[in-house]
Amino acid sequence: MSLRDQSVKKTVLGWPVLRQVLGGNDPLGRGKAAESAYTASLTPRTKTADRVVQSVCPYCAVGCGQRVYVKDEKIVQIEGDPDSPISRGRLCPKGSASKQLVTGSSREQKIKYRRPYGTEWEDLDLDTAMQMIADRVLKSRKDGWQDTQDGLPVRRTMGIASLGGATLDNEENYLMKKLYTAMGAVQIENQARI
Repeated sequence: MSLRDQSVKKTVLGWPVLRQVLGGNDPLGRGKAAESAYTASLTPRTKTADRVVQSVCPYCAVGCGQRVYVKDEKIVQIEGDPDSPISRGRLCPKGSASKQLVTGSSREQKIKYRRPYGTEWEDLDLDTAMQMIADRVLKSRKDGWQDTQDGLPVRRTMGIASLGGATLDNEENYLMKKLYTAMGAVQIENQARI
């Protein structure tokens, strides 16, 4: 075989489809047939991680398992957990993109508040925001309180309601039910039942 023929053969086998079909034992194109010099030089983020934390995807009630790869106390990658009996290592598109929840540039890192009739957002510290929430909850409870209805004791508030999310686990739902019931709320529901 001439030098030119060898060069043509090398160029033709350089095309991914031909490498896959003619290049040997990789008919599905998931190994050497799909690898280029550039991809061979890459190091996966999962190999450089300091530790791996098992977690659960926060998006829906399925509870797919995730492996969160951490390096220097920062998340570098999130992948499906193959040890999870629920998802067996698979994630939907939202779960696959959940790293953006923590590391995305559009994630707000401060508490934003816009006053009534205001046109601008202002930053609040956590203590101020928590106090504002507590004051409003207590006011809503007081303003909506009913001792009796039709002469019967009810001792409840109609000013507070709760709609839990589908990603809450049993323990969180239990605590929410206890909290809202203790405040006198009767309108307590979970989105997972709707």
